[in-house]
Amino acid sequence: MRILLTGGCGFIGSAVVRHLIRATAHSVVNVDLMTYAASEAALEEARGNARHVLVRADVADLAAMQRLFAEHRPDAVMHLAAESHVDRSIDGPAVFIQTNVVGTFTLLEAARHYWSALDEAGKARFRFHHVSTDEVFGALGDDDSPFTETTPYDPRSPYSASKAASDHLVRAWHHTYGLPAFVTNTTNNYGPWHFPEKLIPLVTINAIEGRELPVYGNGANQRDWLFVEDHAEALVRALEHAIPGETYAIGARQPRSNLEVVRTICQVLDDLRPDPAGPRERLIRFVADRPGHDFRYEIDPSHAETELGWRARHDFEQGIRRTVQWYLDHQEWWQAIRARTYTGQRLGTAA
Repeated sequence: MRILLTGGCGFIGSAVVRHLIRATAHSVVNVDLMTYAASEAALEEARGNARHVLVRADVADLAAMQRLFAEHRPDAVMHLAAESHVDRSIDGPAVFIQTNVVGTFTLLEAARHYWSALDEAGKARFRFHHVSTDEVFGALGDDDSPFTETTPYDPRSPYSASKAASDHLVRAWHHTYGLPAFVTNTTNNYGPWHFPEKLIPLVTINAIEGRELPVYGNGANQRDWLFVEDHAEALVRALEHAIPGETYAIGARQPRSNLEVVRTICQVLDDLRPDPAGPRERLIRFVADRPGHDFRYEIDPSHAETELGWRARHDFEQGIRRTVQWYLDHQEWWQAIRARTYTGQRLGTAA
């Protein structure tokens, strides 16, 4: 199968590319605009593999997308290109609407016209896989059941609203035009090559450097955590086995409060590289909460586990240990980002 994969130099996208090259016979046309959070290094051995080609292009550029479909003749699309950081969406929502909404619309239109011109076998084989987030469902209270595929949408941030809009577009293109599309929604991902603005890499790097560890509010906000390599495997399983028009909620059943996450990182790092100044929990600082901070996300992945024959391989403690070790082993990568792109400053404070 030839896959046109968007956002393949991003955090989750690069994990999918690595999995495709390592564990399948599929080929990948990797389309990425190479914005601030993209890293070609994250492709690892895929960079020199004959089954992978990287094209720098914007998913919101219709002419560029049409050329890619015409030139590479893909059997499927995996759409992961997106602006994804809630804090940045609070500071500057426009780019989130442009990339996540306009970009998805543009890609759908290019895919629809390409698909409609295929022969019957090609049409039957083609898939459009849209990768989304659990944040489109809003927030859970302490006693609420986890999100499922049928949970009503209730986005609360510019980021989640833009992803909700893109999900609705994909479903509309399936129901209106017959495009064989489906959606996956997932929980918070973590692991290697994560740009250091998100909670786990930010706290890990700050702890390595002996900096303060910021925790929003009282740290009680909860997220459901999924190791990125497990997610990549699930996404490829979905591409191979999903039914058009379906939705698959992907998670690992590993909810933790933000404070628990930070403390776990401290404990693992203390074990792997003890700090002569003492346990790193001393660096935790509670800071003003994010505007509109959703309290809790958690997914019930039962449907995806059953229908896709997949289950997450890592529990949270295993995944965090692998992640912290990776950041210890790859300091040159994140130190270069800290020097030229993102210094670790607080984002998302605009009310």
